Amino acid sequence: MTPEEYRQRYGAEDAVGWQCIDRQLAKVYGERGPRHYAAPLHYIAGGLDPLDGTSYYDHASAPHHIHVVSYGLSELYYNEEAVGQEFSKAGFELTFRLKRNEGDTVEPTWVSVVMNNLARYVYKSGRWFEAHQFVPAGGPLCTDMDTDITGVVFALDPELGRMDTPHGEVSFLQMVGITTAELARLQADPSKEAVEMLIEELRTGNPLLVTDMERR
Repeated sequence: MTPEEYRQRYGAEDAVGWQCIDRQLAKVYGERGPRHYAAPLHYIAGGLDPLDGTSYYDHASAPHHIHVVSYGLSELYYNEEAVGQEFSKAGFELTFRLKRNEGDTVEPTWVSVVMNNLARYVYKSGRWFEAHQFVPAGGPLCTDMDTDITGVVFALDPELGRMDTPHGEVSFLQMVGITTAELARLQADPSKEAVEMLIEELRTGNPLLVTDMERR
């Protein structure tokens, strides 16, 4: 798309990248709307959360889980200078699939906190994440939970994948929770090949890479 085509198709008030994310999600969820949690104050206006928001979808496939998607690591709004770039801003958005266990009634908004912490690292360091990397959480991934999930590996979201936008490519990087023993295994061998091997092991019987916070 040329800048002229961009100007003809979109207006200054259009959330171009946001619309692209929504269209990608519609391929999975159709017209089902999410529960969306917006940042109280935009980051560039002095807010603490780098992400503009996170959306929570109920996924019916087994295991029943919540699918969380971030908005804000890619270029969300009208920006003529971003047209035709190879990657849309950081080039990715984060996702997370959390298994719903019997008795779960509270929305797991702690996932938004984790995503914002990772986004804050990206903005402050100028670095980015890619598939087949891992990050230690420095303790339980959810600090209010008795869990052995103490890190995440990144994999391409099996349903959302990658998409092209007028601002460049966006990958949906899924955070997949790993146990303390799995984290130690990757710290001993931090190669992408070792991470990829672990992801394939986790995918066995769990093709959507849903994180079970009770797994040990």
